[in-house]
Amino acid sequence: MPPRPARAADHRWFGDKRSQVVHDLDHTVDECAIDDLLAAETFLVFAPDTLVEARNRCYHPCRHCGADGEGDGEAA
Repeated sequence: MPPRPARAADHRWFGDKRSQVVHDLDHTVDECAIDDLLAAETFLVFAPDTLVEARNRCYHPCRHCGADGEGDGEAA
């Protein structure tokens, strides 16, 4: 697992504002392009830090990093 970005160190769920996709920072892969999101500043984090909250904001789970809705969606 790659380290979490410093700007999201306390968050697990990381949203891409451009595509309305939410990434699970505990399971990201290169295809998630988290560094690109940070550079473009087109991201947001959720409060509470849950997949449920991301879905409430119309974000869809990433197909690459495994944010597929398994488990309770709570931050680790």
